[in-house]
Amino acid sequence: MDAKYDKIGTNYSDFRKADSRIEKTIWKALGTAETVLNVGAGTGSYEPHDRCVTAIEPSAEMISQRKPGKTKVMQGYAEDLPFEDDQFDASMAVFTVHHWSDPAKGLAEMRRVSKGPVVLLTFDPSKGAFWFDDYFPQRTPSNFDKHFPFSAYEKLMGPVSIDVVPVPHDCGDGFVGAYWRRPEAYLDLSVRKAMSCFWSMDGVEPSLKKLDEDLKSGAWEKKYGYLLGYDTLDLGIRLITSCKQ
Repeated sequence: MDAKYDKIGTNYSDFRKADSRIEKTIWKALGTAETVLNVGAGTGSYEPHDRCVTAIEPSAEMISQRKPGKTKVMQGYAEDLPFEDDQFDASMAVFTVHHWSDPAKGLAEMRRVSKGPVVLLTFDPSKGAFWFDDYFPQRTPSNFDKHFPFSAYEKLMGPVSIDVVPVPHDCGDGFVGAYWRRPEAYLDLSVRKAMSCFWSMDGVEPSLKKLDEDLKSGAWEKKYGYLLGYDTLDLGIRLITSCKQ
């Protein structure tokens, strides 16, 4: 299997850890489900510890970074889930749908194998801009953003609830927006390596130099210092919950 994260996910277990506040939001959305399927499960962040979890992930590298536990882990793809209809009480997918080759098919598969809620932690690209994009304009909309509009979730899955998930200033999960109040973090190569967007951007050195210079000179704080008074920020992270009709 050729999985993208075999190449870019080598340090994910170090930086992409569950933030406890976001975790509680996901677990609450799972309701009373006792059996849960985690699709595109990565290293296992956000999996509920008090339920019977099955994880499916295409990348052998990501699977190898999982901590030993009772979760059943298998290699596979969202678009072809090897499970019976309604086999699980619920299913979940965290920051992964935008990496799927066929999101519509993957979501249909999640809905097929789930008796109860399908819970997705994803992002609305129209809501997620922040100062990062001023320094890294190389982050252009992906094919997912262009061809899978946010409204597609409801069209594909029926009625859904969509909740804003604010990003705390000290977020423990190192996704691209996590350091919105800690700009110096983006200068750390190890931090950047745990963000998939940096693997798709070219010529970031001038941007990094500009950010470094502005932090040292106070230019960043002069323009964006108002953010230092915020505890959370809406960066377009959304929790989507679909229940079977």
